[in-house]
Amino acid sequence: MKLRGLLAALALFFISFDAKAGVLADWTNFIIEDSKDILCRHNYDLYLPFYAWHNRLTYDKKHIDKYNENPWGGGLGISHYNSEGTWSGLYAMAFKDSNSYLETYFGYARQWNWYAGDKNQWHAGVGYALGLTQRHEYAYIPVPLPLPMVGAGYRNFEIHGAYVPGIKNDGNVMFMFARINF
Repeated sequence: MKLRGLLAALALFFISFDAKAGVLADWTNFIIEDSKDILCRHNYDLYLPFYAWHNRLTYDKKHIDKYNENPWGGGLGISHYNSEGTWSGLYAMAFKDSNSYLETYFGYARQWNWYAGDKNQWHAGVGYALGLTQRHEYAYIPVPLPLPMVGAGYRNFEIHGAYVPGIKNDGNVMFMFARINF
């Protein structure tokens, strides 16, 4: 009986994995096609990291006191808005991490926007960033880091926030950066 149950569980796992693999392939193809669009028609972006808020509900005072929350650095990217006003971009940033070491992040981001009034004025949105980070703790080996993201802006200036999930005294950081589109 246990063997049958195990075989049934394995069969369900592989059936669901096959279905998820199809969705993953579709999603990967979408990102590749959107990246090609960005490369063909784009504007240039300047990225300015300015704040890394460590969630006070998940950190003790000892850690909060020692962590750097001013991730000064910068980055460059290319991006575009599609006909629906959705922003997507490719970018690279370097900044001081929570321990004041160099950290890099490079990847792809997409944000669906809502507009107030004229489409070229005030906007806010939600989205995600898919990228690789390199940190001191990982010997600067690139590590995948998908993140949820929000943003709000006026014309070509936008403030973004990406949340790094985590556990007690690790992760759980809202990383804030400005993006200026040229």
